[in-house]
Amino acid sequence: MSYRIFGAPHRYIQGSGAIDELGRIAAPFGTGPVIIADAFVLDMIGARLETIMAAAGLSPKVHAFAGEITYGTIESVQASLGDATPGVVIGIGGGKSLDAAKALALRLGLDVITVPTIASNDSPTSASIAMYDDDHTMISVDRLLRSPEAVIVDTALIAAAPVLFLRAGIGDAIAKKFEAEGCLAGSGITPFGTRPLTTAIVIADACYRTLRQHAEEALRSAERKEVCPALEAVVEAVILMSGLGFENGGLSLSHSLTRGLVKARGAKAAIHGQHVAWGVLVQLAAERRPDEEILDLVGFHQRIGLATSLADLGMADPTGEEIGDIATWTMTAPHLKNLPLAVDAASIGDAIRTVERLAQSRG
Repeated sequence: MSYRIFGAPHRYIQGSGAIDELGRIAAPFGTGPVIIADAFVLDMIGARLETIMAAAGLSPKVHAFAGEITYGTIESVQASLGDATPGVVIGIGGGKSLDAAKALALRLGLDVITVPTIASNDSPTSASIAMYDDDHTMISVDRLLRSPEAVIVDTALIAAAPVLFLRAGIGDAIAKKFEAEGCLAGSGITPFGTRPLTTAIVIADACYRTLRQHAEEALRSAERKEVCPALEAVVEAVILMSGLGFENGGLSLSHSLTRGLVKARGAKAAIHGQHVAWGVLVQLAAERRPDEEILDLVGFHQRIGLATSLADLGMADPTGEEIGDIATWTMTAPHLKNLPLAVDAASIGDAIRTVERLAQSRG
């Protein structure tokens, strides 16, 4: 198709205490919303949620979510509603609960409001829903008919979460500049099925520049469980800018490599954002960028605790065969044409070895 699409949440609200806006945002959709939330999140803020909902005149049906997002699980959640006719679905917690809320909203034909309590990726702003089978293998990426109605990001909750999640979110977001640029330079398409918009490239670049400028201070602040301007900037980059960048700009090799990493010895246990952080280095090598450019990003990753080698991901002393397997599995990803040059398993393997060499040179 010749036209292009830009998609985004209707409202994005961020700041310390932002969750207090949830009742006001949900009220126009009726008095009986459905809330899907992590069980441990409900333990932490359940009483606060009751107060927020009651103040807005809402009586939500609350479902504590645990486990995997399968079609069977979502059917069970839907069945648990009985004869209730909710007006909106609200997801609160990490990526699994947010995706479960999206999946239920898709089945019911409703809008969804996302309230992330960690900043490990940009899922809260995305219309994508990662679906799995009972063996925890991703089987499809479904899509909402429209982006979330609202995204409410309480940075006080983000700061209170374990820092490893924010670090992973930075790793996931830092790739979006290079992936969107690769998609534009290649022949790839965005999740909306169209070619990238220039707006998305600008947003993805701003995301990268924000992270380079503020990530170190933001992580120090998160270690202290404190909110500061740097943390606010980084959370905005990780959740909003990254999400708008990838949905409207496209993904590329950085995310494609996760197809191999989720099967690789040791590395499969690493968090998604660390996979992508390593993947962007491999993408730069596959694009034949100068060693100096790759080493600059290697140094940044090392300063903030992001992976620069397979050993960092849990695969000590990778063999040639293991590297070849990662490269071969990567070739099954749908984003490989989103690059300025063609790649195959051999060239991806060479890029992995280049990154291993450069990371080792930096200690």
